[in-house]
Amino acid sequence: MTGTSAAVADAAVFVAFPVAAAIIGSVIAVLRPPGPKTTSAVQHFAAGVVMAALAGEVLPDLRNEGSLPWAIAGFVAGTAVMLTLGALGRRLEKKQETPGSGLPVGLLAAVGIDLLLDGVLVGLGASLGARQGLILTIALTIEILFIGLSVTINLTRNGLSRTRAVATTSSLGLLTGVGAVGGAAALGGASNQTLALVLAFGAAALLYLVVEELLTEAHEHAETAFLGAMFFLGFLTIYVMAGL
Repeated sequence: MTGTSAAVADAAVFVAFPVAAAIIGSVIAVLRPPGPKTTSAVQHFAAGVVMAALAGEVLPDLRNEGSLPWAIAGFVAGTAVMLTLGALGRRLEKKQETPGSGLPVGLLAAVGIDLLLDGVLVGLGASLGARQGLILTIALTIEILFIGLSVTINLTRNGLSRTRAVATTSSLGLLTGVGAVGGAAALGGASNQTLALVLAFGAAALLYLVVEELLTEAHEHAETAFLGAMFFLGFLTIYVMAGL
């Protein structure tokens, strides 16, 4: 296979895990949603995993591309997109605060864009190499598991049946597959400048994910030494895996 074809094939394999995580998270949400302490523990762990992927894989590759102006442009663009999505999501959540208020179309659109971008990061990792693709996939799989949980809970609170809520969230998860395969195909044979742009965009997205989403939500539960340790355990897990 050519380099692009191999990257697309790898992306298709890698992205099966985040897509499955979205489905599993939605099923857990309707059958046995985790308690606040368990949720916070796994969010701390996920934040450590994503931070390790950012520090150990994305940033070193970005430095190796050696295209600082393109990297700056990508980071600024990624920051702007993530801040916009975050603001949009908060605004839409406020509009949907009343239980049974119907299908939150705007919120689902924002989540769909987020999942599509996550898929592009998986495709980016596959284009960089099998190891990078695997590390990014592990990090994003844990994130998407919680997206599946939170979106499904939101849908059931807004009056959707359990079956329809699971089906809706699972369908959104498929956007991750679209982003991964499309990203791998588009980035095959890309120039160093383009890779620097996309890598920096991904770095901003991952940094936002850790600081503004995972850790913010994790700290809604009373902090303990155990919960704090879960962050470092997640970081150490990916650090060791990357060194194998």
